[in-house]
Amino acid sequence: MSGGTRDWDAGTYHRVSDVHTEWAEQVLGRMPEGVGTVLDAGCGSGRVTAMLLDRCEHVVAVDAAPSMVEHAREALGDRATVLQQDLLELSVPSPVDAVFSNAVFHWVPDHPRLFSRLHAALKPGGVLEAQYGGYGNVERFHEAADAVGAREPFASHLGGWVGPWNFTTDEQARGWLSDAGFVDVRAWLEAWPMTPREPREYIRTVCLGHHLQKLPSEELQRAYVEVWEDTIARAGGSSVTQPMHCSKPFAPNWKTIRTIGGAGIGS
Repeated sequence: MSGGTRDWDAGTYHRVSDVHTEWAEQVLGRMPEGVGTVLDAGCGSGRVTAMLLDRCEHVVAVDAAPSMVEHAREALGDRATVLQQDLLELSVPSPVDAVFSNAVFHWVPDHPRLFSRLHAALKPGGVLEAQYGGYGNVERFHEAADAVGAREPFASHLGGWVGPWNFTTDEQARGWLSDAGFVDVRAWLEAWPMTPREPREYIRTVCLGHHLQKLPSEELQRAYVEVWEDTIARAGGSSVTQPMHCSKPFAPNWKTIRTIGGAGIGS
């Protein structure tokens, strides 16, 4: 994934990311079948990339985290070309027929630049299908995380830190996509509640991973998770995703994109 210098526990992520496969099934359902080469923008451990391979001839899979790239290469073998790149510096060997992304863009701090790089990676006539966390996503989750981070003994490491997330509105997405050169843009938000099969490990690995990386000891990390769990249990929570569909018409300098923004989860 893009949007930060954090590395991930790729093995645990691969195991607990069942909710990501659920989101991906809906995004893949909008993908045309028999596509040539597809860019998986933020491939993670390669679990969803394997699903994507059933719908296309080849995948160029990109992720910024070294552990994710290593895991994806082992999982996918020669079925995909896996590259370690920040999406904001994306450079593919040759333009692709389609771009796919699942639960990634909310980790990317600069969406105008992101959409510009994706636009440049597409062939004329290509499509973009994506979903990611939208505005208002898991607000109570983040309120609890901030509240716990403001207390000692965590405040010296987390106090004032705003986190790596970038949950945007559908209106913002439409504007940035249009500015990047896409036309016929559509985007919206939808509520998408979910429950991971291994909620505690999912929360630790995905949602609180950046927080825990900032804490210097396992003891402090465990204490933070325990206090957060108590806080969120009293506050409750909700989730929001922003799916996206985009297409690029057959014109040298003209790209179309339809975006679908959905409200779902904090991934």
